[in-house]
Amino acid sequence: MEKTYITRKNPAGMYHPVGNYTHITKIPRNAELFVTSGQVGADEQGRIPEHLNDQITNTFANIGKLVSSEGLAAENIIKVNIWATEKIDWDYMYEEWAKLFSSDYPAMTIGYIKELGLPELKIEIEVWAARV
Repeated sequence: MEKTYITRKNPAGMYHPVGNYTHITKIPRNAELFVTSGQVGADEQGRIPEHLNDQITNTFANIGKLVSSEGLAAENIIKVNIWATEKIDWDYMYEEWAKLFSSDYPAMTIGYIKELGLPELKIEIEVWAARV
């Protein structure tokens, strides 16, 4: 019988993830896939705060709104790509991360880059989600 749910795992023999993510996230055949554009730290009026942590807060709020607009929840998120232009305060990042995710983490990639699409942007996060 075919599995009809999202599976997340860290295979035996692999190192434990160095952050709050899962090595493998598998979606079943015929799942509906959602891919977002990168979300940034703009507030509802389009203002972008100066500080990275404020941008992180807004970015996760925007992701929550975007996902829920499609009737999805955090457990539907299968992949997260994060790009930042300065060092992330991981304690703060994981506080915000925990507001969205419990302990059922998606796959994640993080990259530090020189700049994003606008000079005031310090972080951009893209999510992939699936509905089974």
